[in-house]
Amino acid sequence: MRLAEIFERVVGPDAPIRFTAYDGSSAGDPNSDVALHVRTPVAVNYLAQSPNAVGLTRAYVSGHLDLEGDMYTALRRMSDFAFAEGVNVSARDIAAIVRSVGWVKFVNRVAPPPQEVTRGRLAGLGWRHSKRRDAEAIHHHYDVGNDFYELVLGPSMTYTCAVFDEADAALERVGESADATKGAAGEGGKRSGGALESAQFRKYELVSRKLGLRKGMRLLDVGCGWGGMVMHAAREHGVRALGVTLSKEQAEWAAKRIAQEGLTEVAEVRHMDYRDVPDASYDRISSIGLTEHVGARNLDSYFDSLHGKLVPGGRLLNHCITRPRNDLKPMDTGGFINRYVFPDGELEGPARIQLAMNDAGFEIRHQENLREHYALTLRHWSANLDRNWDEAVALVGEGTARVWRLYMAGCVLGFERDVVQLHQILGVKLDGTDAHMPLRPEF
Repeated sequence: MRLAEIFERVVGPDAPIRFTAYDGSSAGDPNSDVALHVRTPVAVNYLAQSPNAVGLTRAYVSGHLDLEGDMYTALRRMSDFAFAEGVNVSARDIAAIVRSVGWVKFVNRVAPPPQEVTRGRLAGLGWRHSKRRDAEAIHHHYDVGNDFYELVLGPSMTYTCAVFDEADAALERVGESADATKGAAGEGGKRSGGALESAQFRKYELVSRKLGLRKGMRLLDVGCGWGGMVMHAAREHGVRALGVTLSKEQAEWAAKRIAQEGLTEVAEVRHMDYRDVPDASYDRISSIGLTEHVGARNLDSYFDSLHGKLVPGGRLLNHCITRPRNDLKPMDTGGFINRYVFPDGELEGPARIQLAMNDAGFEIRHQENLREHYALTLRHWSANLDRNWDEAVALVGEGTARVWRLYMAGCVLGFERDVVQLHQILGVKLDGTDAHMPLRPEF
């Protein structure tokens, strides 16, 4: 039996994609603009070892399975069709695959692609969310190379959810941002402009307004990335800002950009674990995209620590990816995201985060869900990667570029379908009973 016949038996004859295989067989819609091609028997080995998303990921990342066309469109169609139909691989299907591929090849285990972080590799670095293990997890994802990130993120070098004015207009301008980024790459990433860059500026300004930044204040930005919030606060609001990151490459890049912008007297980024930042009298703290790496067991101590670093009347703005409900089972640590993208990453519902902030002593003053904005942000990043694909592959290799292509397209789908959300939660460390907040904030 040929692979295309097995494909039809598993997903049905009306799949809205083309399917082709190394044995010359084909199935699905011959006119579809997306196609799945099984290039070698190794792809079948991966699927046999893990007949789920992990097996498909391994086959695609290693290049033994190809996907032609737009990745987001392909994932959306497969999700709509396959999962709606309740796809299952029966014993009969397995037997047919064995006869087609050959028993020896079928049972021969194939090592995962090198981009996959194995549990054994992490276990050797200590307990989950120990300093050493967190440093390795951050290194895996954020130290891919600053040149690669410039291609994907654009001139703002901001790897967190942007804030758009009008969703429809933002979608129409996805190509504009990608073109601007492509031009910027040849100029050291110094070119500015484009819808994505405007939206990232708007995000930093929203955070600044929620924090009520004023000239002379001291801001601590934990998990600061390439220093975007640090530089924005210093440049636009006259704040003295310190950012900390576990990524050495991010810290080095940020230091150079801070010097280029003439902000060295008021802005600094250090290569440091947030737990090693000494208690001090900070007026404001921003945490943009760090809580996902803290871990559920550490949330209470995390917010306790931040509370201790603020002056009375100080504010914390926590911005992070969340789950749509608080009673869901813990995330699958063996799934695609944990294996390939964010090792040891954990997401919580917004109420769990808010509870930890409350218990640490923060009075919650505002909460906002930016779920749709993150879907739009990821569309821009995906467009940037596609437009700069050849250069990205040259920088990080095809396997890593494939991980990013799959990861970002899948996340667009996740935010659109409310699998994940993005919350900003504003808390105040009361000065006695005074929150030092306006009666009706304008943000």
